[in-house]
Amino acid sequence: MKKILIEVPTWLGDCIMATPAIENIVKTYPDVKITIFGAFISTAIFIEHPNVEKIILDESKKSSSRLKWIYTQAKEIGEFDVSLTFRRTFFSRLFIWFTKATIKGYYRRYTKEVIHQAIRYNDFVNKTFNLNTSAQDLKIYFAPFQYDKPTLGINPGASYGSAKRWYPEKFAKVAMELSEQYNILIFGGPAEVDMANDIETLLKEANITNYENLAGKTSIKELCQKIGGLNLFITGDSGSMHIAGALKIPTVAIFGPTKDKETSQWKNAQGVIVKKEMACSPCMKRTCPLKHHECMKLIEAKDVLNAIKDIIPPLRS
Repeated sequence: MKKILIEVPTWLGDCIMATPAIENIVKTYPDVKITIFGAFISTAIFIEHPNVEKIILDESKKSSSRLKWIYTQAKEIGEFDVSLTFRRTFFSRLFIWFTKATIKGYYRRYTKEVIHQAIRYNDFVNKTFNLNTSAQDLKIYFAPFQYDKPTLGINPGASYGSAKRWYPEKFAKVAMELSEQYNILIFGGPAEVDMANDIETLLKEANITNYENLAGKTSIKELCQKIGGLNLFITGDSGSMHIAGALKIPTVAIFGPTKDKETSQWKNAQGVIVKKEMACSPCMKRTCPLKHHECMKLIEAKDVLNAIKDIIPPLRS
């Protein structure tokens, strides 16, 4: 096995949950050369992977003819021993079908049982390569940033939709309570800048100055490095949550409308989930269909602060 083409999941968190499966390929074929294909954000996770020789961005949606773009890219990308996709879309399957590869793998779910997504991805790789591996740790190859003082990260955003987002004033309240023990970093992508700015405003009003707002200012590599150096991370169900999980950062993950049994941090012994049991949850909707958003609204700052005590002792100032 010399060359493999992998189309990775589009969402950052899903892509990170696929890394145990990809690492099992590498462990089985240590000298394999991998070409990664996919979205800009998810492919950026692999820019320093030692087995990845090429990254190609999926820009088919920008083309006047998506079908023609996919066909042309598949034919020009080269020849492979195996080409596979972790996605289930029509165009992804078509892309792999068009590629020049001896073996072609198309992601599917092999059981209706409720299992973690990392296991689902690993099962797919086992079937494609006829392996019998288990899903090990998530893997990211970026070195963590070294902070001078204990540092707390808060991440208010979630790209999937507003239903997954906890409230800026509650994040701010937690940060205020911990500001004497930690310096504070506010994280977020371009879509979460307004939420991050709301938190910053509340911290300013409380005369807290030992913070930095990084929302919309980091590359994926920088995001991984900054999260990797944290002493504590508070986040919703997001790609950044999975970065923290991969790097074994003590994490409080706030869940509402999504399935924590399937998409919580994988194999992070210092991770804890905060959620409220609701009859309507998990609904898996991007916005609250009942308009009350109580699965997140009922979670208070004190719930998060209490959860922190379960994973990390108080720091002495």
